Amino acid sequence: MSASRTRPIRVLVAKPGLDGHDRGAKVMVRALRDAGMEVIYTGLFQTPEMIARAAADEDVDVIGLSILSGAHNALVPRVMEELRKMGIDDVLVVVGGTIPEEDVPRLKAAGVAEVFGPGTPLPDAIEFIRANAPRREDVA
Repeated sequence: MSASRTRPIRVLVAKPGLDGHDRGAKVMVRALRDAGMEVIYTGLFQTPEMIARAAADEDVDVIGLSILSGAHNALVPRVMEELRKMGIDDVLVVVGGTIPEEDVPRLKAAGVAEVFGPGTPLPDAIEFIRANAPRREDVA
């Protein structure tokens, strides 16, 4: 790990698409906050455009997408495309949810750093984010 940060890691947690199940996302939000991160939760039913705009507006280091609907192969590449359109190429993107193992390589090829499936211990996800989030300094 590199030098210590001058600001907490800022994480945007989003629920793209029509997936109305957010218990896991809310558990993750609390765990990340308890770990000292600043967390912005967008709520349910976010479009890829809304997620990219929120990431830009909030100047986040990490985007966590929670998907349980099975639409990950359609939604994640669209989120990544919207991020690229906005010039956001310096954030860590992670995905959590019910993602079949055979779909993980496709998501990683689209730019996702890691996929956390059901049963992933919260400390493992937190440590991955801490170890891989881009280092940024506060701008005074």
